[in-house]
Amino acid sequence: MLAPDLTVAENIFIDNLAIGSKNKGLVNWKKLRREAEDLLHSLGFDDINPNTVCRDLSVAYQQVVEICKNLSRNASILVLDEPTSVLTFKETEHLFEILEQLRDKGISIIYISHRLEEIFRICDTITVLKDGAYVGDVKVGEIDKKSLVNMMVGREMTDMYPKQTVPIGDVVLKAEHIVAGNKVNDVSFEVRAGEILGFSGLVGAGRTETMRAIFGADKMDSGKVTFLGEEVRFSSPRDAVRKKLGMLSEDRKSEGLLLNQSIRVNTTITCLDKASKNGIFNHRAEKKYVKELLQKINTKYASTEDNVDSLSGGNQQKVSVAKWIAADCRCIIFDEPTRGVDVGAKTEIYKLMNDCAANGVAVIMISSEMPEIIGMCDRVIIMSKGRITGMLSREELTESNLIQAAMEV
Repeated sequence: MLAPDLTVAENIFIDNLAIGSKNKGLVNWKKLRREAEDLLHSLGFDDINPNTVCRDLSVAYQQVVEICKNLSRNASILVLDEPTSVLTFKETEHLFEILEQLRDKGISIIYISHRLEEIFRICDTITVLKDGAYVGDVKVGEIDKKSLVNMMVGREMTDMYPKQTVPIGDVVLKAEHIVAGNKVNDVSFEVRAGEILGFSGLVGAGRTETMRAIFGADKMDSGKVTFLGEEVRFSSPRDAVRKKLGMLSEDRKSEGLLLNQSIRVNTTITCLDKASKNGIFNHRAEKKYVKELLQKINTKYASTEDNVDSLSGGNQQKVSVAKWIAADCRCIIFDEPTRGVDVGAKTEIYKLMNDCAANGVAVIMISSEMPEIIGMCDRVIIMSKGRITGMLSREELTESNLIQAAMEV
């Protein structure tokens, strides 16, 4: 909901550019930037420059600008839809402090979230919806997390994080001393077949930038990457996909999907050879393959020819995952794989990741949600300011250990 080619300040006050100006036909740019700076400061984001063009911000910081944009309006009702989906625990606490101040001033807040810990932390009453239908209302003090999950999915949930133990094989991907821009500084790690390797840290730690450089989406200044025993330097994502390395983008709307294309096209875009023979494309075979694959991962849709933007966020994410499963990748990087999806869809995505690992795929998961890092990973690498600041085994995984390593420089 941002204008990407406008600055942070312009986006925040896009419908009130004359703020602070005596002549409503003129823009007081100095006042505009100062007001934007004050709002960013109130949320604890002094490092965001009001003059920065929004296109140049990370997804997380774009979300912060969107929040500031809404807080700049003196509304009596404020609706926030997944406002913390790309924020860390520290940044989320900043937001909650602001929301509590607004609530104390008499502002009504409608808070939409799939993160149950946030619901219990900030809300007074919970309304549950499922598949577009009203399920019920409950007071926060009268229900526990397990009962709420059961209301949301319509069935008993026995295990939120269905981690399974699979044999760990040989090294599939090895990165040594990766340097990329000013966000990645001397990063080294390896991931093995059947392993789920987590990457944790604060927003801006350089996790996504590291993976994009390895994947060929961004320039890698220096370092060595070995994939399936061969030293490689991917010049583009297409090059990486050909070698069987996949990457699920953190931003499915702008990078992960072709929103105006069909579900079928989005699913098979990485594996067109599966529906062709001797250079002849077989649409019937393609459609059959897509239906079978989407059925396996419980994707809800009307027709494979419907545009992918007609799906819910959870089903869009399943199509994004299906694209990489279809490509028969030997290593898949999942960047924030459960962002903005409901509890039921999260569990199904976790199962898909487990299935990949069970089939010998090396899985890398970048996540800002500590519970899923703890629940899903065999090992976790923690980054801060472009460097690796810690590595934890499954036995060492606790929130306190993750936080301590993430705060180190």
